[in-house]
Amino acid sequence: MDVKLAIKFMIISTMAFACMNGIVKHLVHINAYQIVFFRSVSSLFFTFGFLLKNNIPLLGNNRKLLVLRGVVGVTSMTLFFMSTKYLPIGTAVSLRYMAPIFAAIFAVFLLKENIKLPQWFFFFMAFAGVLVLKGLDTQLNSYGLLLIFLSAVFSGLVYIVISKIGRKDHPVVIVNYFMVISTIVGGVLSINHWINPVGIEWFMLLGLGVFGYFGQVYMTKAFQIAATNQVAPLKYLEVIFTVLFGVFIFSEVYTLWSLLGIALIIGGLILNALYKK
Repeated sequence: MDVKLAIKFMIISTMAFACMNGIVKHLVHINAYQIVFFRSVSSLFFTFGFLLKNNIPLLGNNRKLLVLRGVVGVTSMTLFFMSTKYLPIGTAVSLRYMAPIFAAIFAVFLLKENIKLPQWFFFFMAFAGVLVLKGLDTQLNSYGLLLIFLSAVFSGLVYIVISKIGRKDHPVVIVNYFMVISTIVGGVLSINHWINPVGIEWFMLLGLGVFGYFGQVYMTKAFQIAATNQVAPLKYLEVIFTVLFGVFIFSEVYTLWSLLGIALIIGGLILNALYKK
């Protein structure tokens, strides 16, 4: 077990995701459906290549659940990209990380799992962070907040669907379904809203899929070589990196209340991750 290497992989992963978030914020003038399309189509090169190279069946086994995962996933991703037009990118990312809480609640009803009392306390801590963000940060846009909350809810459902799929299908098959469905949905919905990218924007749009893919790959590698409780909390570095990008690149302003709210959200989720493991 190489913990140092796992930490290195996790830092690379969170930096890649933060770069992807930064590109999304920079391309705020391009509609969310178009961003979904480019984010997905540029990842297909990697997923199809991996599956074909390793002779893994493209269609998988549990096709209904694989399609459902794709539909739920593209809904969450679209809502997230839409929210970035109304919220500071760091705030949007931190609120999207509420997904594990919704996943745990869904698991109680759909998978008959139990939530321990300390976990409820950690969830309350995270929700308190949301209340601080909304109640005390007067700059926070209500419509953007609604969008990112719905994104987190659907992202929570993704956890449940993947849990139901289990090990019946290869992880890259699951991701490939997600990317194929997202490409189709994003492509069709962006037809009437298409904005022609200019110059370097083409490379930035294609870079969405590259950063997203490598972020996923290095995160997977980190989890494979170290204990989950040693690396899982590090994934929230994405929020810190993204907030720094927002401040220094996009001149976003985070009030003391918004930073406190983000800290409560991430703190509650880290404590829950550590307690579960």
